[in-house]
Amino acid sequence: QVTLTESGGGSVKAGTSLRLSCEASGIRFSDSCAAWYRQVHGSEREGVAAIDADGRTTYAASVQGRFTISKDDARNTLYLHMNLLKSEDTATYYCAADRAPWCRGVYYYGMDYWGMGTLVTISS
Repeated sequence: QVTLTESGGGSVKAGTSLRLSCEASGIRFSDSCAAWYRQVHGSEREGVAAIDADGRTTYAASVQGRFTISKDDARNTLYLHMNLLKSEDTATYYCAADRAPWCRGVYYYGMDYWGMGTLVTISS
């Protein structure tokens, strides 16, 4: 079975930084598309950032320049470095992976596997 486990969420002040992690089991990020999505309670899920197996990245316009997606293939762990956080970034963040090595962009929602999410709350 495939398991994706997020960690690193919490409550922080606007303007600060936070790093989310996603540890995978049953799938290798070295062979797979991986991405982060977020969802505000009562709203639609939205893509945040995606990274191909070869390391190429794409970002949603709302986080471009502030967030960085990366991975450590040796540790089979995906990361989302979030900087200059805003209240609008408050959401539950989900890690996702797909058997395809090439991502289909941050607006694709048919990923094969999903984590349970980690809550990020930004206060001002």
